[in-house]
Amino acid sequence: MNRTAQLKDKRYQKTLSFMKRNLKDGVKLLDLGTENPFTPYLKEAGYSVVNTQGENLDTDYQKYTDTDAECVTAFEIFEHMLAPFNILNGLKTKKLIASVPLKLWFADAYWNDKDDWDKHYHEFEPKQFDFLLEKTGWKIKDSELWTSADWNQLGIRPLLRHFTPRYYIVYCEREAQ
Repeated sequence: MNRTAQLKDKRYQKTLSFMKRNLKDGVKLLDLGTENPFTPYLKEAGYSVVNTQGENLDTDYQKYTDTDAECVTAFEIFEHMLAPFNILNGLKTKKLIASVPLKLWFADAYWNDKDDWDKHYHEFEPKQFDFLLEKTGWKIKDSELWTSADWNQLGIRPLLRHFTPRYYIVYCEREAQ
């Protein structure tokens, strides 16, 4: 396994550990975003997973708001949306697990000039994401921060990434709407 795959595997294992702490095995999930390299990990862990189909979830989210899934998951997708408020506010499910990359004081937000889908319109601070969740009716029940250290790279930024949290994950609940 190459180093990039090892780092992803480590992040996936942390995410699964967080999920296991907050959800029962076999829970049906609606994962916002297309099927991705994390999807097989979710299925192997016993979750039933349905993904969205690549729609622009800023404008075409309504068909996903009233789902029969017990929990909606959103792993590093809200930063790619102009208005994550809309879908967060519209979801009728009672449980949400979401992770976002954090704004780093020593690096600019990710921005691909060639691809509108590959941009970070938001990189959150935990308090900003907490506020967004609160304003859309979600109550955070559990949260965790983690770093994305890579000791194989040299330089100030890789060193800072070892000590500075890069990802924020939350488990939220709310009364059904």
